[in-house]
Formats: sequence, structure tokens, C-alpha cells
Amino acid sequence: MGDKPAPSDGRKHGAASDPGARHVAIIMDGNGRWAKKRALPRSIGHQRGVEAVRRLVRGIDGMGLECLTLYAFSSENWKRSDDEVDDLMNLMRKFIKSDLPEFITNDVKLKIIGDWQSLAPDIVAMLEDALAQTANGKNTLAVALNYGGQHEIARAAAKAAALGEITADAIEAQLDTNDLPPLDLLIRTSGEVRLSNFLLWQAAYAEMLFVDTLWPDFKPEHLQQALDNFARRERRYGGR
Repeated sequence: MGDKPAPSDGRKHGAASDPGARHVAIIMDGNGRWAKKRALPRSIGHQRGVEAVRRLVRGIDGMGLECLTLYAFSSENWKRSDDEVDDLMNLMRKFIKSDLPEFITNDVKLKIIGDWQSLAPDIVAMLEDALAQTANGKNTLAVALNYGGQHEIARAAAKAAALGEITADAIEAQLDTNDLPPLDLLIRTSGEVRLSNFLLWQAAYAEMLFVDTLWPDFKPEHLQQALDNFARRERRYGGR
């Protein structure tokens, strides 16, 4: 993956003639409703959501993406019941163990954004190992863990201030995503139409797509349809 383009004249994200999306982010919503519709426990919905992640990672080769960012666990998700949080943490452990070899085989570079180092010590150790083992991957899978967009901006602004300059470029250089391509397209599943504190800075000029599909039912063909939709849009970045 190439270096992020240097900011310039407010159009660093490209022009209307961009050939396609380089960086797509997804708010993976609807696991609980998927399970409820089937009279199943929420934990089963989360398990099927992990399977949807696997399908997507296996299916993105050839779509032209440099980075796919997934909203896996927000800083607000701690408000859920202890049982549900435990289920999510255990799923994370299982996913890292089971899928790390596949990431390596498929040349996927793992990146974690958010305050992930405050998670349980064993999860942190597993993530650090996964980051090291996938460091040379060609395409990036960024996973937002214990992430909140407002907190990310506040942290970045504090770092910029400590370096003596509070400008948009200085703040952007301190974001968790500073080494990723600019965000082109943000997708939310399940029919909800809000950002839920996800990539607030990065989404400033991103295209957005809200789909009714519940996350466990989301497949690579849905992502391809989203990319096709993106390719038909004209991006002006505040111009005409």
C-alpha cells in the first residue's frame, strides 16, 4: 500500500474521475436483530457476524481495494450486558486464533485502530502477535476495537498541540488512520442511518451508503454492488 497523499487545497482525496474506491469502511450492524428474527440468542447473531467477516475478507481479492476497515467494537459497546461483552471478547479471541493463518496466506495486513491496548492482556498479546505476523501483507484489513471517533480526534488534537501546531493537517497526521488511504466509501448495514461515532474525521468527504441488509447476511456480492454504486457517483469535494 502506498503512502497517504499529502494534504493540499482541500482535495487530497482525489478528483471526480477517481477510478474506484481504495478504502472502504463498514459499520457492521444487525447481528442482534438477525438473531431476534430467528428466535436465537444474540450470541448466535454475533457468531454469524464473524462468519460474514470471513466471507468478506476471502472475497475482496480482485475488487481493487487497498484497505477495508471494519467497526468491530466501539467504546460505547461496554454499556452492553456483561454476558454480551464477554461473548464478544471470546469471539475475538477465537477469530484471531482461527483466522490468523488465513490472513498470512492471503497476504492480508492487519491493522488495529482505537484504544485496543486497554483490552484484556491476553487479547492485547494476541493482537500484537497478529500485527507482527501480518506486517508485510499487501492489502490492509483495519479493525476498530474499543474505538470512538470523538476520542480519536481529541487524542490527535492533544498530540498535535504537544508538537506545537493545531491545524487540520497536524491533527490528521496524528489520527489512528494516518497511514491509510483517505476514506472513499462508508457503508452501514441493517437500515440504520447514522455514523455512531465511527471515523468522524475521515468521513468528511467520504461517500456514504446505508443498506437494509443485516450484517450476518452481508456477502462479497453486496460489497461489489456498493463499489459499483460508488463508481457511478460524482465526487466534488465542495466544488461544482
